[in-house]
Amino acid sequence: MNMLSPSTPQMDTDEMQKGQTPKVPPRIRTPQSQENTVAPSQPDTLPPLPSRRVPQLPNEYSLESFDDNLDYEDPDLFSSGVHCINTSDRDMSLQVPSKATGRKNSLYSDDEGLDDDDATLWRDDVIRNQSSVYLPNTGRSSSIKEDGSQLVAVIKMGWLGKNGPQGGRYQKRWVKLDVDYLRYFDNDKDVYSKGIVSTAFITNVNSSGELKFEVATTNRTFIFRAESEAERNDWVTVLQDCTRGRYNHSLMNPGSPLIPDYQGYLELKGLRSKLYTVVTSDKVFLYKTIEDFRIGVGITSIEMNVGNIKDTDRRCFDLTTPYRTFSFLAESEQQKEQWMDAMRNAIGEALSNSEVAEQIWAEPSNSFCADCGAPKPEWAAINLCVVVCKRCAGEHRGLGPSISKVRSLKMDRKVWTEELIRVFLLLGNERVNSFWAANVPPSEALTPSSCSEDRRRFISNKYRQGKYRKYHPLYGNQEELNKALCISVQCSDVLETLSLIFCGANVNCSTGMSNWPSPLLLANAHSQPLQAEIISHNLNTEQPRSELEDMNVGRYVPPFSVSYNGFLFKTGSMARAPDRKTKEEFSRRWCTLNDGSFSYYESDKNSSPNGVLKASEIVCLAVDTPGKHGYDNTFELYSESERLYLFGTDDPDNHKEWVKSIAKCIIPATVEPLLRLSFDRIGRLKYKDGLNLQTSKVGWFALEGSTLYAYLEKSQGEEIHLRKLNELSIQQDNEVLVLVEKGRTLYIEGERKLDFAGWCGAIQAAAGSGGDTLSQQQLTDTDIPIIVHSCIDYITQCGITSEGIYRKSGVNSRVAALCDRFRLDARSLRLKEGEHQVDDVANTLKRFFRELEEGLFMSEDATSWLNTAAIKDESIKISQYKLLFNKLPHVNKATLQALINHLYCVQRFSEMNQMNLHNLGIVFGPTLFQTDGKDYTAGRAIEDLIQHYTFIFEVDEQQLKKQLKEISAINELRKNFNTKFPNTEPGGHFICTVYLEEKKDTTEQHVKIPGSMTAAELTCEVLDLRNIPVKEKDHWSCWEVSDKEEMERPLHYKERVLPIFHSFGTDSSLLIKKHLAMDAIINYLARKGDAAKHGMIKFREERSILGLGLTSGNFHDRYFILSSNSLRMYKDVRSNRPEREWPVKSLKIYQGIKKKLRPPTCWGLTVIYESKKQDKSERQQWYLCCDSPSELKEWYATFLSIQYDGDLWPQEGLQQTRASRVLPDPRHGNVSLIPLRGSENEMRNSVAAFNQDPLGVSQPTNHWD
Repeated sequence: MNMLSPSTPQMDTDEMQKGQTPKVPPRIRTPQSQENTVAPSQPDTLPPLPSRRVPQLPNEYSLESFDDNLDYEDPDLFSSGVHCINTSDRDMSLQVPSKATGRKNSLYSDDEGLDDDDATLWRDDVIRNQSSVYLPNTGRSSSIKEDGSQLVAVIKMGWLGKNGPQGGRYQKRWVKLDVDYLRYFDNDKDVYSKGIVSTAFITNVNSSGELKFEVATTNRTFIFRAESEAERNDWVTVLQDCTRGRYNHSLMNPGSPLIPDYQGYLELKGLRSKLYTVVTSDKVFLYKTIEDFRIGVGITSIEMNVGNIKDTDRRCFDLTTPYRTFSFLAESEQQKEQWMDAMRNAIGEALSNSEVAEQIWAEPSNSFCADCGAPKPEWAAINLCVVVCKRCAGEHRGLGPSISKVRSLKMDRKVWTEELIRVFLLLGNERVNSFWAANVPPSEALTPSSCSEDRRRFISNKYRQGKYRKYHPLYGNQEELNKALCISVQCSDVLETLSLIFCGANVNCSTGMSNWPSPLLLANAHSQPLQAEIISHNLNTEQPRSELEDMNVGRYVPPFSVSYNGFLFKTGSMARAPDRKTKEEFSRRWCTLNDGSFSYYESDKNSSPNGVLKASEIVCLAVDTPGKHGYDNTFELYSESERLYLFGTDDPDNHKEWVKSIAKCIIPATVEPLLRLSFDRIGRLKYKDGLNLQTSKVGWFALEGSTLYAYLEKSQGEEIHLRKLNELSIQQDNEVLVLVEKGRTLYIEGERKLDFAGWCGAIQAAAGSGGDTLSQQQLTDTDIPIIVHSCIDYITQCGITSEGIYRKSGVNSRVAALCDRFRLDARSLRLKEGEHQVDDVANTLKRFFRELEEGLFMSEDATSWLNTAAIKDESIKISQYKLLFNKLPHVNKATLQALINHLYCVQRFSEMNQMNLHNLGIVFGPTLFQTDGKDYTAGRAIEDLIQHYTFIFEVDEQQLKKQLKEISAINELRKNFNTKFPNTEPGGHFICTVYLEEKKDTTEQHVKIPGSMTAAELTCEVLDLRNIPVKEKDHWSCWEVSDKEEMERPLHYKERVLPIFHSFGTDSSLLIKKHLAMDAIINYLARKGDAAKHGMIKFREERSILGLGLTSGNFHDRYFILSSNSLRMYKDVRSNRPEREWPVKSLKIYQGIKKKLRPPTCWGLTVIYESKKQDKSERQQWYLCCDSPSELKEWYATFLSIQYDGDLWPQEGLQQTRASRVLPDPRHGNVSLIPLRGSENEMRNSVAAFNQDPLGVSQPTNHWD
């Protein structure tokens, strides 16, 4: 048996270094600060500028002389302190020469415009009459002549109206977008902008109202208005494409994306305040403050390739360009010299020569782009070791610096050290592509003429996904990769190092050597500067990950590079899961894995296989537990044709290699992290989740222990902790496996019965209790074993006042049966009063702790707990208990706290149950410490924990008092109504059905609702269960919908749900959907000011109980006055006395009117008023019809505003409510209202009584006053 892997001819790298690498002088430039400076000489004259032309400003728009503060404009900013060059005699129309003559430049090594664009696209007669120019007509960014010496990659430009932060009229601005900045100008002749916004900090771009769109940054929103809807949509699309993913990268590297060479405050003559000035590479940026620099919102940028520095005065100097002169004032003469040196260096950077490029091109393969083959590439990704052309460099920049660090061969002189140049000469594009592009299909290869979309797709696949790379033989074995890297950096094979790094080796791994703890130090210690150079540029590089983001392309599967062969023992293929197979039932076969096929032969001498399994046909690989069959180590392969193949070996290492190799073949690169798991089963399954339950999708799953790892569509991998599931069941004739966890429901479908049955059995076994320790139990969301949670909850609600609770014995057979059922599947067992006895449940809990392996306090630490009980000083004792508590494992801590909380509550009712501190200590001391009970030390420790519960566990005493009152309320309910509590679902909540957006089977959601849950909390709960994101202006609400009455109303976000749920009948339901009118309502109320309204409305009563003399069959005009206290109805506008008056806060306002009433318009409200007179409830229902939707909106908004005192929506929004939603506190249990037995009226009265009780978490809203 041997391991085979494809190899490429290796060159003598030592000889290559000697023969090919010229001696290169170091080219290192040290960034400056105000403390250290370098002052190179710089000529004072610059080459003359070619002419440029800019289209004229449209006559129909006049521009204001000033803009809002957000534009950073000061009336003197570009006037008194800045001397404008007279350009009236220049030809200022916008055009691009057919051949670029100026030197290209970039900000932070950006990709620039392309010098092969068709200049006729930008003739003056083509664009003069257009409001904007959309540049990517050729499939990529076009080059616009921005000034006489450089080409800027402008993606789109045009006229837009811009609104200031205070609103007001829109001012016309000439707006340009390139890959790095959104800039806006006073007019299209200006070279220097009024404002710039870094695209790296743009968080969102969306349409907003008529012809408007918003560009949002981290803390500001810029509003623009286009001249047409098509133009607006164009801008939104282009901005979204340009900024997609860039903000996420900026989050990983907070702060400005610029790397300043020099920075600080400079006074610009004529301004009253200083500007924060940044010199970076070949540009100077002006910001209002340092904070604005950090958030990427500035005033303008100055290209230094047309700049000149002139010393004018003691602390003054001028930065002169052909268009303006910027006169700066430094704080001291010393700082002036430092600033001048920094800016002269920037000019030198901009006017660099081709020295580095010529050296890099000395390697012939570097003369052609590594991605598309274009000649004379002038850019390089220094961490990926590839030389690329300008167009490909732009797409590399789009990947972000965490993936590709793009630098110019001609401008970024400080980057190109002698060592880095030698690396590029030693590797060359040809050799490095033998790794990066080993498996490129011809249909996906680039050419120099490829469009931007194809380049973006290819470069993302090549470097972000690593789709075409040659996999290292150690791929997937992190430990071995790290070891190989440590060995490789000690020799001269830099290509091997590159391959290891980008196949998963950790460049920051430990070498195990104290003198050289990292690979970088190890390389330097062994005099390998080229290895050190590669590692230093990849210290923070993001590893290639196989996921296609926002690309609708099929995945190309490269030829499989995994090869393995050797002898295995095989049984005949089977159509069902096998029973135990003895050794005699296996036959020895020669097996090979090559080119994506698993073949088995009679012997290694045979050339024709007995059978072949294509990797694409293998849907599941299962690793059997040792000893399951005659051979100790076996694995199973499941095929699409419903066949099972069983293989075995006695060599565990051989078994491990086969499993890893086969898994590597059958799974796609998108789920490669699954290979790092010690999985029991891996494969693909169909599933459904979220809102779309009609369409099945394919996911990849791996089961390791009690965790199911899943790669679902467009996901980066998820972990499902099976022992924490709320529900696990098989439905629909054993064809669907349902996994319900907090926040989502996943449906796994049985496309093939054979492997699906294996998955179901394995997942069910993994989800059960895996042993006798606490961590191996089925757990709640708060990491408490379900058996403990269920027993405590049942005792709290049904037996906390039972005399001798925990001291009286239950029936042993019933206790044993309960223990077995909990052990089999705790989540499926529901304790019910009448069916289960209190003493049986209490003894089940005690037996669980008595038989617990390692005990609740951990065997090795139990003595320390007992010794602490003997300490006399109470403060020292409490501190020692807290110390021991914090040392416990997480599950033990959560369980102990829940149990002691429960025992604390039990002893508080000792007058009824006779279980005081001492009695509880007698019972639980020996149980929890697993002693014989002869020594009371264990009991004393339990007494201490209960007595000092609030101090040891740092409990909120107010919360504890609330819990005790809730228990008292439940006891009172049981006493008054002799109520039994039939269902103790973990958490003790109602299980209610709620619908999402519409009422049908596929949208229903079963939710556990405690008595204190508000409408906002229920809304967030359902959205979380369905994994629905909430955007800033999404007004998701909970609605009460009555099908019979054809009416609905949104619940106030603070309104408690449970009373509403019990108040309506079977024809009503709760629905979660967006409140589309909420934004308009809030805006109307903000403009309105006063909370009052009056006017004529058509009125109809439900029946003649109002005594108004109206027939019940028609609508009549009535005059209504709505004030902050009441709603009054008059016969007409001239009437002095109202016919009727209602307290407005006692009304329920519903939208809609029953069609059978034949309302005169479709814009109506149903109003319900309930009152009590002489202990009798009276209910009035009537209807209001408005003449227009705007009138309806105004009346409805005013009603809501008065009823809720203007508090219609959370000020922080639903997103903040969702994020800050408080889950039940595990330290205090979770005693909630449970459905009651009895008549409907009794149940409603009970719920109402609980609602009025001050124990509720939320204050009752005005709606219930």
